[in-house]
Amino acid sequence: MNEQSATLTRRDFVRGTAAGLALSGTLVGAASAAATSATVVIVRDQKAMTDSNAVDASALNTMLGETVKRVTGAKDVKSAWLSLVGPKDRIGLVSTPHLNPTHKELVDAVKASLVAAGIPEGNIVMAQGGPSAVRECTALISLPGLKAHWLTGIGTVLKNYIMYSGNASGYHEADSAKLGEIWNLPHVKGKTKLVLVDALRPLCDKGPQPDPRYMWPYKGLIAGVDPVAVESVCLKIITEKRRALRGEPWPLSPPPLCVKAADVTYKLGVSDLNKIKIDATGWNQEMLV
Repeated sequence: MNEQSATLTRRDFVRGTAAGLALSGTLVGAASAAATSATVVIVRDQKAMTDSNAVDASALNTMLGETVKRVTGAKDVKSAWLSLVGPKDRIGLVSTPHLNPTHKELVDAVKASLVAAGIPEGNIVMAQGGPSAVRECTALISLPGLKAHWLTGIGTVLKNYIMYSGNASGYHEADSAKLGEIWNLPHVKGKTKLVLVDALRPLCDKGPQPDPRYMWPYKGLIAGVDPVAVESVCLKIITEKRRALRGEPWPLSPPPLCVKAADVTYKLGVSDLNKIKIDATGWNQEMLV
């Protein structure tokens, strides 16, 4: 049993509630019966950030192109984007807007790359906000930053859509286990074409507020079309970095119940790392997966 599964099981028994039971062994068996697989791409470049944590735009652009090609299997960047979105789509870019935000350089690179692929610039909008921010979008590209979070355990992929719920505080109840539900709301469901995580300088504790003690230059992008698989790989990286810092297991608090629930309860994707293929390229120091 990996650390993530062990944390969930212990927590469920302690809570002794129906919600806790729903996230434990009973539904884990159901998820196994419907086993699938997923691929998550990790692209890293040691030149992506300078020693002063400035982003190297040229290296980042190269990383972005390689990432979308690997996610889609396309031979060139234009074909890769056009296999995900089209010129008639209204494309919402969903970045983390504040408190350890998505690097502006990455948002700008995605916009420029989409335009170069033939997407009209006017069809690309920033879509972070309440439900109204996403209703008119036909496609979403999620651009969260990789970070731990004091309310959700991990505050990356699943939490990135919390404002689309119209009830953010309500989704922080029960250790935020219901975050996956937001992805199935009518104005959100099926619109996400790519999850592209900014892992240039992640945060492994005290998030979302940036704390330099727990930030490090991973210099990577993590991407896929399965949000749960991407989140699971992100969680593994955060977990292993925390272990490395302490020299022993250092579980997230609260436990990231939302990840397993997104798979088992909300059927959004694959959370079992044994069923996730990692396609990694580039700088391989301290991959943590």
